[in-house]
Amino acid sequence: MSILPTALLQKHWPHADSAVVNAIVLHADEVFSTYELTTPLRRAHFMGQISVECGNGTVFVENMNYSAQRMCVVWPKRFPTIESAIPYAHHPRELANKVYNGRMGNRPDTDDGWNFRGRGMIQTTGHDGYLRLSTLVSMDLIEHPDLLTEPNNLLPFACAEFVNYNGLLQACDANDYEKVTRLINGGLTDLAARVAATKSWLGDFNRGPIG
Repeated sequence: MSILPTALLQKHWPHADSAVVNAIVLHADEVFSTYELTTPLRRAHFMGQISVECGNGTVFVENMNYSAQRMCVVWPKRFPTIESAIPYAHHPRELANKVYNGRMGNRPDTDDGWNFRGRGMIQTTGHDGYLRLSTLVSMDLIEHPDLLTEPNNLLPFACAEFVNYNGLLQACDANDYEKVTRLINGGLTDLAARVAATKSWLGDFNRGPIG
């Protein structure tokens, strides 16, 4: 019986495309083993985090179409007031370049922020993030960023990045929700949703596979 059978993934990701579900289920046992996601707790933290990152299997390219109010929540230092956020509201390319350029290897005054916005199940972001993942998976994601969104690459790419964060597996083993979230997110955005998703996955993994 698979670690992640179709029925279990569909339970948590009811609106995910069937091609995505089939690809993840097909590769789950081998990929989880390869990347040492070998306990229910580790797998639960992984699935809980990526469930939030990719909208339960429905969003594999970061949606930069934000309202001014939401920008102030997600990037409070960059947008300390509603007035500062309004010029970028519902302007995805301009917002991506505003919040991502000049860091993460993205060059100022370019489209790097937009070109290297979040992609994949774990929302790999920034030129340096794409370059790092390119090395981990032996593919050129700088020139071919859409490889991050191909169904057969979703799970192995996300696992490769997940376990590459220093101390992340140890944080999973300690069931440290905040540390896991900070390593993945860079902050504590949507912490409550991540905790709830992780607990839900853990309950099912501890009960054993269904379907």
